[in-house]
Amino acid sequence: MRVVSICPSNTEILAYLDQLDVLVGVDDFSDWPTSIWSLPKVGPDLSIDMEKVEELQPDLVLASLSVPGMEKNIEALDERGLPYIILNPNSLEEIAHDIKTVGEALNLVQLGKEKSEGFLKEVAHLKEIASDRNTRPSLYWEWWPKPVFTPGKVNWLTEISELAGAENIFATENVASYQTDWEDVKARNPDHICMVWVGIKEAKMRPELVIKRPGWNEMKAVQNGNIHVLEESLFCRPSPRLLEGLKKLMEVI
Repeated sequence: MRVVSICPSNTEILAYLDQLDVLVGVDDFSDWPTSIWSLPKVGPDLSIDMEKVEELQPDLVLASLSVPGMEKNIEALDERGLPYIILNPNSLEEIAHDIKTVGEALNLVQLGKEKSEGFLKEVAHLKEIASDRNTRPSLYWEWWPKPVFTPGKVNWLTEISELAGAENIFATENVASYQTDWEDVKARNPDHICMVWVGIKEAKMRPELVIKRPGWNEMKAVQNGNIHVLEESLFCRPSPRLLEGLKKLMEVI
């Protein structure tokens, strides 16, 4: 098969299935694993060049709706009559389901099933370990600084927090992504601040500016020096690599 992935998390699911050899093109932000770097690029995930996609003559396009605005890609795929499936998981269980779905789409039903079950077994094992922890530090995940966007209850980062033996301070909000403000974050007074600005490399994130926000010097996280710049590629993409991010999170908290 000839497959084009137009979202980084989709590319990483193919890698988890050990099926990167079917890839003939990827979006500009797909950067893992390094073996895909030489593949043709079809543009950033919010403005895919569908002419380039069509030129690659795909048997299947792995599309996504994980970011607002990706609907345009689906419309363009329909206009050109290109075959696609849409992946849009918000939870670890849904990621496991997508692993299975991609396996089925590649005519590798058994492989998809085995890899999906293996992922869920690893998650279950980590849950068991987390349940034995006595303390539960609170975490504030910052997806974007202004306006403030942060994951709510219906998001994989709330699950990742729990697996790390912690809790997301915005798990009170029954949404995948929640818009709030600096005052609200300050009032919830987290033990840790986790900076994972979507699409921004770690070198460009500046914790010293976070400290200067009005009243934030009074927060526990700031007073204890618990501001963490984390790789957004390990926390902001709904793929099996979230478990790699989890291991890093456990080290820092």
